[in-house]
Amino acid sequence: MPSQHIDFNIDAAQGFGIYKNDKETELLDYVSSVNISCGFHAGDPLLIREFLLKCKEKNLTIGAHIGFNDISGLGYRPMSLTDDEIEAIVIYQTGALASFAKSYNLVIDHVRPHGAMYKLASENLDFALKIAKAIKKFDKWLNYTCLDNEILTNVADETGLVVNREVFADKYYTPEFKPDWDSVKYVNEEDILNRIRTIMFSSQIKLGNGLFMPVKCDTVHFDTKNPNVLKILMKANELVKPTNSNYNRAEISGWV
Repeated sequence: MPSQHIDFNIDAAQGFGIYKNDKETELLDYVSSVNISCGFHAGDPLLIREFLLKCKEKNLTIGAHIGFNDISGLGYRPMSLTDDEIEAIVIYQTGALASFAKSYNLVIDHVRPHGAMYKLASENLDFALKIAKAIKKFDKWLNYTCLDNEILTNVADETGLVVNREVFADKYYTPEFKPDWDSVKYVNEEDILNRIRTIMFSSQIKLGNGLFMPVKCDTVHFDTKNPNVLKILMKANELVKPTNSNYNRAEISGWV
């Protein structure tokens, strides 16, 4: 069903020690949800604290941005883990951010995988279910954010978790409705804005073959590595003021 409400999300605390992305702070005024790195692929305690407090100040929804334990590779290198290891790293990272947030009277809303973990979760149902079950073991009320596709639908059906169906604002999509993970190019600004319009008003997305495909989208992800991301988010906010996905699900009769 078309919606005139949409959530915009970005990743934050994507640094460690002296390595930081100062651009992230500028973006907070133009999004409704923030995925805070939990220390495995990026993020250190001071950086995590900094973004928790900034999100609190701006009343932004907070999520745990979890990844493989690969800080030198920024979580972009695939890893083969046992079931126990997958459960442990999901709960460890989610719990770390949740505990940190609690100390500032905050709660986390969702969990979003990063990098190689995200790609595998969007392509492998068994892996995605292991992540989702670990999230549910920690807190059954947390939302699970990942790529909008059939795998995410199956995860929601099998676990009962609320899922945030995500579409990338600036990645190219193949004719098979898969992000072009290998492309180093971003969709141009005009096409990004058109993508947001078609998602909001006709629940469709344009694929690499020029055809349109129906899409269920709760949240749009903006890549902070895109050199034009601030300008793009400012323009996107002229189309719609983003609101978090839980708010967007609320109706007069309650949440649906």
